[in-house]
Amino acid sequence: MGFTIGIGSSRGMREIRSGARRRGRASECTVVAEFTGLWGWDVVPGARAAAGACSCGLPDCPAPGAHPLDFAPEVPAGARLDEASEAWGRFPGAAVMLAAGRAFDVIEVAEPAGLRALARLERMGLPLGPVAATPQGRAQFFVAPGAAAELPRLLYRMGWDDPSALDLRGLGPGTYITAPPSDRGGRGAVRWLRPPALDSATRPPAARLLLGTLAYLAHRSRAQTTGLDRSHQGTV
Repeated sequence: MGFTIGIGSSRGMREIRSGARRRGRASECTVVAEFTGLWGWDVVPGARAAAGACSCGLPDCPAPGAHPLDFAPEVPAGARLDEASEAWGRFPGAAVMLAAGRAFDVIEVAEPAGLRALARLERMGLPLGPVAATPQGRAQFFVAPGAAAELPRLLYRMGWDDPSALDLRGLGPGTYITAPPSDRGGRGAVRWLRPPALDSATRPPAARLLLGTLAYLAHRSRAQTTGLDRSHQGTV
């Protein structure tokens, strides 16, 4: 009797897990189809990381769980749900990664500064695109293509000499970001601070509209952190 129940329980657990995997794949395919079909973004299956190892198979991978799979084809903008399902069916469990430098560029700052900037920009009524947050503590603002290349010049015109001193960087052609709700580098899921919407995802704002606020708050955040570090020097 007990053995029979055990077999039934095992079968039930297998069915539950299989169902969960199917639901997970269906959810990923729906997300991919939304990104490609609604927002016009190119998507590529990405690697996953577990216990420090990358699913790409390279033992010395320089970015475990945070890069596209070289052997996985891109799912282009405009792809339908059946096309997304076919692509993700070949790479189950892959992270969803977005190609920057095409429909959008990204301006990335430390998350605390990004959260303050997002609140201020919303109060000011400025146009905003999607904003994501990574488990590594970075906020990623989607802006119009070309921003990454223009970032140093735009900052210089605003009186900022060095973007790296602001802990602010642009991501453009040739770079990929992990999209919510995928895991990044085995550290947890990426999440939306401001999810895509029809009035913003397909027409992200020009970087110059946001950059002054982002740079100022990034500078303040960095200065406060540096001041805090200095105040602890010499203490036990």
